[in-house]
Amino acid sequence: MSAQNPPRPPPEGLEVDQIIDARWVIPIEPAGLVLENHSLAIQGDRILDLLPTAEAATRYRARRRLHLDAHVLMPGLINLHTHAAMCLLRGFADDMPLMRWLKERIWPAESRHVGPDFVYDGTLLACWEMLRGGITCFNDMYFFPAAAAKAALAAGMRAALGITVFEFPSAYGSSAADYLDKGLATRDALRDEASISFCLAPHAPYTVADPSFERIVALANQLDLPIHIHLHETLDEIAGSHKDHGMRPFERLRRLGLLGPRLVAVHAVHLEQEEIAALAFHACHVAHCPTSNMKLASGIAPVGAMLDHGIGIGLGSDSAASNNRLDLFQEMRHAALLAKAATHDAECLPAHQALAMATIEGARALGLEGQIGSLLPGKAAYLMAVRLDDWQLLPCFDPASHLVYAAGRESVSHVWVAGKLRIDDKQPVDLDIKALLHKLNVWQNMISNQS
Repeated sequence: MSAQNPPRPPPEGLEVDQIIDARWVIPIEPAGLVLENHSLAIQGDRILDLLPTAEAATRYRARRRLHLDAHVLMPGLINLHTHAAMCLLRGFADDMPLMRWLKERIWPAESRHVGPDFVYDGTLLACWEMLRGGITCFNDMYFFPAAAAKAALAAGMRAALGITVFEFPSAYGSSAADYLDKGLATRDALRDEASISFCLAPHAPYTVADPSFERIVALANQLDLPIHIHLHETLDEIAGSHKDHGMRPFERLRRLGLLGPRLVAVHAVHLEQEEIAALAFHACHVAHCPTSNMKLASGIAPVGAMLDHGIGIGLGSDSAASNNRLDLFQEMRHAALLAKAATHDAECLPAHQALAMATIEGARALGLEGQIGSLLPGKAAYLMAVRLDDWQLLPCFDPASHLVYAAGRESVSHVWVAGKLRIDDKQPVDLDIKALLHKLNVWQNMISNQS
């Protein structure tokens, strides 16, 4: 009797840098999909494959493999509107309406304290707060963008930085033209940084004049940059525009040529039906900031009507001075609940749509949908994992619902930016927490003593 041939070993699979096995994966694209027991293969900074875990075990060999048996894996969140450095003013001006908040507290404090060090330290704090909560990209509007870029790069985070424009002088700029020139020079200096992009960021219709808007429109068309602007945040803003310009701010921007797919309208709380229709017709985007809108008593944005018109809506935290958290889990929950309450429709803004608003819709608004916002192979590996087996979260029947209505940023366990781990089992990677706390204490004492 001849001896049996020994079994052949399985062929070696393709070697990849990382494989992440997860109990659930929500890729965002296709919409509404929840995959069970799937794995993500990552090569360098890119997603190579998304496939069942059993298949991944035979198809790939990983230099590093992470098993997340009680987690949901999904794209990193995108904060579509914030003023990151204002983390240093968290809780400094609470329980005030917008214009009093600005004129009596924020603008005076900024005139005394804002400079490159303030922006670097405040933005660094903001970056780590956002990373700890699963945010991997933020769209910023503030002064000294070179300092903000330095902080984002130090934290290993992606940023879309505003070329911010005001008519009035500050420590950063002397005029609208000066703001634009300095912002464009910063953009040129950072053009080789893959994780830094730029938006034109005129602050608001009430702080920017018509000639500046005309130059901004020309630059947006020439450079293919988004235009990031506060719009129709309060009724006072609209009343002031009627007084100064004889029309609503929206109509003024329409006449100046700002409406279009590059426009990211922040807040958009007080819109009439024809304005909603115009936003949809021109394929504009909206950055919805529900918590800030509530806290400043600005109002409730007509999200239901905007969704009915097919407007792309992303989520923003606004600043920690007006929120007071850079927390997109909170924004998802508030957005979904407010939309239901305002429309008396429990089906308005379901959980999967809230997740899309916190990811792919923000990417589309920034022109980054080909890079981030979903887990399609070929995209950059911007990811987060959320652990859902805490006893306070059980039972879990639907992980998408859980992410919006039950879990919070404290449940985020791991975060990757371009394939690099930035939060590992809830701990920041490469952060000197003691040094950061020391800087924050210095700023708190300085601001308290000079206010």
